[in-house]
Amino acid sequence: MDRSCRWLLMLIAFAVTSVNAQAYPSKPIRMLVPFPAGGAVDITARALSAELSTLLGQSVVAENRVGAGGNIAAEAAARSAPDGYTLLMTTSAIMAVNPLLYSKISFDPVKDFTPISVVVAASNVLIIHPSLPVTSISDLIALGRADPGKYSYGSSGNGTSTHLAAEMFQMMTGVKLLHVPYKGGPPSLIDLAAGQVNMVFELLPTAVPLIRSGKVRALAYGGPRRSPLLAELPTFAEAGLSGYESTVWFGVVAPTGTPPPIVARLSAAIAQAVKSPDIGARLGKMGYEVFSTTPEQMSEMVRAEIPRWSRVIKAVGIKIE
Repeated sequence: MDRSCRWLLMLIAFAVTSVNAQAYPSKPIRMLVPFPAGGAVDITARALSAELSTLLGQSVVAENRVGAGGNIAAEAAARSAPDGYTLLMTTSAIMAVNPLLYSKISFDPVKDFTPISVVVAASNVLIIHPSLPVTSISDLIALGRADPGKYSYGSSGNGTSTHLAAEMFQMMTGVKLLHVPYKGGPPSLIDLAAGQVNMVFELLPTAVPLIRSGKVRALAYGGPRRSPLLAELPTFAEAGLSGYESTVWFGVVAPTGTPPPIVARLSAAIAQAVKSPDIGARLGKMGYEVFSTTPEQMSEMVRAEIPRWSRVIKAVGIKIE
């Protein structure tokens, strides 16, 4: 095939791609959700899907694909056609933590996905049982160093954000705590309120009701700045632990190879959708920070998460088969 024929074929392919992108979407879009119905990721995905359906003029259907810490949905999305009709509501853990934790995983978060936009973020807050005789992070560090392994923390399971947040705290302070993993967040919070464990590094949206009820005491917030919901609560940096930050985010990605015009349209639609009252006000009241990013900004967020949690996971030696 001579050079002129190759150029002609390339032009034809480019033209077809451009026409398809301009007509997008011409059929329903499915958004794979890696966690069960009713959870934080599912709530976010369904609120976003409803807004995108209106903005794009086609149904965006949330479809739960549960299992393996989100890996089942991620692997299905990675194997899907890169045409903009299969999206994944992913999390920072799926993108940056799971490939480090799981020994058997068949997707690469950087190579197999095209970022579209982050949608919400939430940070961990350190909550303790009121019987623990501390009122600050410095008090807790002193108490923990005096009796290594005596004080316990609950988590929603090995490798979860609540587990890793606590492990990062120990790594940075030298404090040794006893890990009590649960099958999910609610059981750990029930036992914390009952005094069966001393503390939990819980995400703010699920911690707020317990804090406001007085059943637990909050010591510090893991975000880069204070939360409007608990404006009096200092960040870990303000409380004396500079460099500590524990935040999770949810966002939308598509399989690698999705045409740039489609990615751009989806990113613009998400930027418009997060400004709606049903997403901004509803999720904001729960303790989530609602915002959007460009694909490039989301890509940078993924790359920033990987070395941060890699250090923690390697130091602790966590591995999930």
